Amino acid sequence: MFVNRLSISSWSLHRCLGPLRWTVWDQTSRTQSTNIQEQPELFSLLDLPSDAASRGLSYLELCHFHFPSREDDYLKKLRSSFADAGIAFHTLLIDYGDISSPDPVRRESDIAYLKGWMETAALAGAAAVRIVAGEQPAGDSEAIRRSAIALLELSHYGTPLGVKVVTENFRDLTSTVDSWRNLLAETGNEVSTIVDFGNLAKKEKEAGIVFGTPLAHSFHAKPEYGDDGSINAESLRQLLRLAGAGNADAPVSLIFDRDGDMWEGIERIKNVVLSVEE
Repeated sequence: MFVNRLSISSWSLHRCLGPLRWTVWDQTSRTQSTNIQEQPELFSLLDLPSDAASRGLSYLELCHFHFPSREDDYLKKLRSSFADAGIAFHTLLIDYGDISSPDPVRRESDIAYLKGWMETAALAGAAAVRIVAGEQPAGDSEAIRRSAIALLELSHYGTPLGVKVVTENFRDLTSTVDSWRNLLAETGNEVSTIVDFGNLAKKEKEAGIVFGTPLAHSFHAKPEYGDDGSINAESLRQLLRLAGAGNADAPVSLIFDRDGDMWEGIERIKNVVLSVEE
């Protein structure tokens, strides 16, 4: 069912790709700044497409904080590394921004910042960018409206760049299925979504996947684990069956966020995904 739809997010290798460059809002300067978290670079972002392809993956999603450079020459090299490996750069995941903020200065600054990353995505060959819907409380109708307006603005900005805008059930504003549903409806369902299994409350997991699947740009297959560190395989297979029944195309990103060898952890998730029958 999923053999040709396998993907990973670079988050699944976040301890291996060098320093993490987190974007944060500086309330004093009223602009974005960068906090660097040191990590070893066991291989470079430019190596990742060929490494992923050799492991049977067809797609990649890269987090913005893994980019060591946004210079044109580097982005062209990254684009070429995807082309040479024969793997798709499906999504650039921008892990920053509160487009739902009631503060107009913060909101407009973040929108401008996100547009800059959309230009980066276009140069690097990404098909889409993931925009965080917002950090305001779930169910806040005014925050949902602000977020939807911004998502549509960004979507229209991306059209001539050839970059699609998607969002995700990620962070506070889309942390409940109702709030997530209301946001996407507010965009007229013009904006699609990543469906992250791990970001759904346990009581809403199945309902959330059923809701999000028809609009899914990708699925983030983040399993539950037992006390002994083993994957709860049957639970993951059940969620994947729901996803596969409603969407035959969206890639499935294998999300590993535990201790231990990261490629080995990814392989364990991959084996469960491939065990799901038609």
